[in-house]
Order: sequence, then C-alpha cells, then structure tokens
Amino acid sequence: MDTSFQKQIDKAAVLLEALPYLQTFRGETFLIKVGGSAMDDSALVRRLLRDIVFMEVAGINPVIVHGGGKAISAAMQESGLAAEFVGGLRVTTDESMAIVEETLSRVINPGLVEGIESFGGKAIGVPGNEAFIGERINGWSQDEKREVSLGRVGRVIGFDTSTIRAAISSEIVPVVSPVASEAGTKLSLNVNADLAASALAAELKAAKLIYLSDVLGLMQDPSDESSLIHSLNARDAEGLIEDGTIGGGMIPKVRSSVEALNAGVGKVHMIDGRISHSLLLEIYTEDGIGTEIVK
Repeated sequence: MDTSFQKQIDKAAVLLEALPYLQTFRGETFLIKVGGSAMDDSALVRRLLRDIVFMEVAGINPVIVHGGGKAISAAMQESGLAAEFVGGLRVTTDESMAIVEETLSRVINPGLVEGIESFGGKAIGVPGNEAFIGERINGWSQDEKREVSLGRVGRVIGFDTSTIRAAISSEIVPVVSPVASEAGTKLSLNVNADLAASALAAELKAAKLIYLSDVLGLMQDPSDESSLIHSLNARDAEGLIEDGTIGGGMIPKVRSSVEALNAGVGKVHMIDGRISHSLLLEIYTEDGIGTEIVK
C-alpha cells in the first residue's frame, strides 16, 4: 500500500479513537485551571488555547480559571515590593493587592481571551470578584507553629455565576481570574487559583476539573517520571498525603480535588501543560497522559 494512504488511514484511526469521547462529553462543562511555568511560554499558551477552541467546537463547554504567580511576583519586584509566602500562599497587602488585580484581571485575563479569539473562538473575560464571594483566611507558619495573617487573601464561600452560565449557554468560553469580592466589605481578595478552580468546578457540577501545570501529575517519586500515578481513588488520597507521597503544593490541590469530587464533579485530571496537546491527549485518547482522580 502507498505510504501516503497509510498516513491518511492512521489519521482516521486517531479520529475514530476520539469518537466515543466526543459522544460522551458533548454538552458537558470542563473546568480548566491554567497555571505553572507553561504560562510563561507564549507558544505553549497559544497551542493550549487552540486546543480549547477545538474542544468548544467539538461540543464541550470549557471554562478557564487562570493563575499568574510568576507574573505577579515580577510586577511586584518592578514596584519595589518583595514577595512573601506562608504555607504556599502569597501574603497580600493593600498595595500588593492592587498589583495582583492589575496583573490577573487586566493583563493575563484579556491576553487569554484574545488568544482564543485569534483562533476563531469566542471568549469573555470574567474578573473573579464579579463571580466569587470570599472570606479572609490565615496562613500557618511552619517555623513558628502558629497562624499568621495573610492580609487580603481569601477562600471562596459563594458565587454569582450568572455571567459564566450565560457565556456557556451562548457557546462563549468564560476566562475567570482568581480574585474574590470579600463578603461585607466588597474588597478584592487574592485567592489561590487551584482552590478557586475547584470551588467553581463544584458549583458548576463540571464533568471534569483539569489542572494544567508544569508537572506530569502525581508521582510516587517526584524525581522519577516513570513513577507517575495514572489513576488515584479519592479515598486513598489522604493516605498518600500522610505517608509523604503527596507533599508541598500538591496537598491543597489534591484535597480540593477530593472536595470537588464529593460535590459532584465527575473526574479530576492533573496534566503537564508543557507537553504539546496534553489537554487533547488526556481527554480524547484511551490511555491519557497524566493523573486522574476518581471517586
């Protein structure tokens, strides 16, 4: 057989492998959290956004929640402010909150919207403080073994999803920044993007919550990529945290994932956004490439 025909046949086989997933997920909402160093590479971001446009055309309703930690730290440094973290959460003063909000809602967010539109998709930027209601939280100092104030840092306790739901019904991709409006004061609060994504996925009863970052997924040994945990049952997650297999910034991500599953999210995926088309490979192929957490 002519090799050119074989190449075309192979392409058709890929499409057929995707068929059951296209049928299953049509009309479902996927919450995609975009973060990590993959956001620093404009080529990777554009490739990701093109994949999201493909998903929307294929009948899925993508909703994006984005981070922007490195961009915020760079903007703070330019303003002469030092970045300070407690337990992985950024201490946020009134002054630094203005930089956080400016970077997330007026730089990163519109950039993602423009990227989607450049591929023929439709998107709308949703400032998080128009969608999330929050309350302040404290951090835990490991050195001093005590709670410490984080300033204007919060967690999501309520929602106004009218804009997001209207966008979904109109086949427009909502792009949401992780900022909440403080209950009572209406002041903006800085919210960890992973936790904001998990909370919104639960509120929307998303079929999938997908974390795109700069790691392959959960691994038995973080230094050994061959130890990737392909599938994890939610009931086993706490045991892996207690024995140290899951540590650092993965702990709140995994715990919030379990909460999302218990609240009605269908499945959680953790994948490496630096891998070309990782989002499509995880969703539309039998094997996937990252870690899935199931209930």
